[in-house]
Amino acid sequence: MYDQADAHSSVINQMLYGDHYKVKEVRKHYLCIELQYDQSKGWIHRNQFHPLAEENVQDLNDFSQAVYNDQPISYVIDAHDNLRTVLFGARMDAMRFINHHNKDFELAPKSKSIPELALSLLNTPFMQGGRSTFGVDASGFTQLIYKNCGIPLNRSVEQQSEQGIPLSFIEESKPGDLAFFDNKEGVIHHVGIILPNNYIAHAFGKVRIDRLDHTGIFNPETKKYTHQLRVIKSLSE
Repeated sequence: MYDQADAHSSVINQMLYGDHYKVKEVRKHYLCIELQYDQSKGWIHRNQFHPLAEENVQDLNDFSQAVYNDQPISYVIDAHDNLRTVLFGARMDAMRFINHHNKDFELAPKSKSIPELALSLLNTPFMQGGRSTFGVDASGFTQLIYKNCGIPLNRSVEQQSEQGIPLSFIEESKPGDLAFFDNKEGVIHHVGIILPNNYIAHAFGKVRIDRLDHTGIFNPETKKYTHQLRVIKSLSE
C-alpha cells in the first residue's frame, strides 16, 4: 500500500493473504482503500482489486472467527490448481470465500503465546511499512504478532500507544505487554514486545532481542541504550 497514487511514493503498509478492504476513491490506475481490520488507508494498483460478494464480506468482518497462519511460510491452492505461497499472518479461513484450499492446514484457533510468536520472527529484516516475514517495521511487527493471537492492534506506533492499560512500573508488566519509546521531543516513535526476564523483542534493523530496564532498550552488543522508555501498556486478555 502506497502513501500516494504512485508506485514511486513511500510504502506505508502491506496487505497479506486474506486481508479485505473498502474502496474509498478511484483513479485511473489506482484505488485508495481502507483495510477492514484496522481502518488504515493507502493506495494500491487497480490490477490488485478483486471484488467479494457482500455475504462473504460480512463473514470476513467477524474477526473473532479468524484463523491465521503461524508458520513463516505456507501455501494455498487456487481454483486453477496453482500453488500460491502465503506468509505468517495470512488469514487462512478466507480460503473458502475465493475457492482456494489447503488440506494440510487445520482451520482451528492456535494456542501459541505472544512471546512465543514474537520469537518466531527473529531476524526478520526491518522495512518501513512492512508487515510480513519479508520485512516489518516496529508497529507492523507488533500488530502482526497480536493479530495472530486474536488481539486487535492499530497500525501505527502512535495509534497503538493509545490502546490498552498503562502500567506504573516495569515490574508490573508481564511477557506479551507492549513497551513504547519516545525521542528527545517526547514523540512516541517505537514499540516492542516484552519477553520474560527483562528482555524485549522489537524491529530495529531487524527483529532482535535486547535488554529492557527503566531507562529503555539496552543493546548488549554495542553496550549502549538505543531507545528511551516512555510507557508500558497491557492489552492481552
